[in-house]
Amino acid sequence: MNISPYFSVILRQRINEDMTMRKLATKTQIAYIRGVNNLCDHLQHSPETTTQEELREFQLFMVNHGVSGITVNATLSALKFLFRITLDKPEVVARVCSVTVARKLPVVLSLEEAKRFISCATHPKFKAALAVAYGSGLRVSEVVSLKVSDIDSDRMLLHVEQGKGSRDRYALLSPALVDHLRDWWRFANHEGQMFKGSWLFPGLNPIDHMTARHLSRVCKQTANAASIEKNVSMHTLRHSFATHLLEAGVDIRVIQVLLGHAQLSTTARYTQVATDLLRQVISPLDALSIKH
Repeated sequence: MNISPYFSVILRQRINEDMTMRKLATKTQIAYIRGVNNLCDHLQHSPETTTQEELREFQLFMVNHGVSGITVNATLSALKFLFRITLDKPEVVARVCSVTVARKLPVVLSLEEAKRFISCATHPKFKAALAVAYGSGLRVSEVVSLKVSDIDSDRMLLHVEQGKGSRDRYALLSPALVDHLRDWWRFANHEGQMFKGSWLFPGLNPIDHMTARHLSRVCKQTANAASIEKNVSMHTLRHSFATHLLEAGVDIRVIQVLLGHAQLSTTARYTQVATDLLRQVISPLDALSIKH
């Protein structure tokens, strides 16, 4: 990211300190810096002298130039933090309002596609990592951050440390997933790629874990190898985990806990893609018994 000359070093330091004090996630901090930087590029002057009207024009500029609703809202969140916290000028963003974002149905694999997908993984590490994403419903950042010590095979649980929202939780560890992890463990120990107490999925340098970007690329390659035409991402595996559990009759509140969702409404959207459940519903038209 090229830093705008109007985004002064002093202001960057100040906002960084404010974000650090509040222990904002790294991704959030990067997004806030990017949002403020975009405002500086647009205004061509320091944001310290920004007016309400200039912010209104900036939001209109983003909307008219096809910036996605998600990006617009992320930028506005950054500016609210800047003016309310760092600059102590809440009146500047008093009239800023987020935009409505269209919610699309999540992409979900069928059971047959999920089986084909896992089978097409070419390396024991990748097969195990993808199996964790689908078999436990973990986010890609949670998968790559797992340590060997996070596996509790006695209680059949995975310990997810500091997941989204800085919350610890336990995730499902199934017998089939244990088999995948053991295959990877044996291979990694034979090849000297894993150390006790270290990362479950180390990178090229075993001191670091495999990156989320690397695993996401592997996911795309595996989907292509499995001839799956859907737009498959690591989050697709998480969506599929939740949907398949729901179709199997698992209580939605249990699924909420396993996914680490703070709100039940977030989990409830999977009812819209649980097609097996929809097929079980009898239409009121069928109850009329109208003869053709």
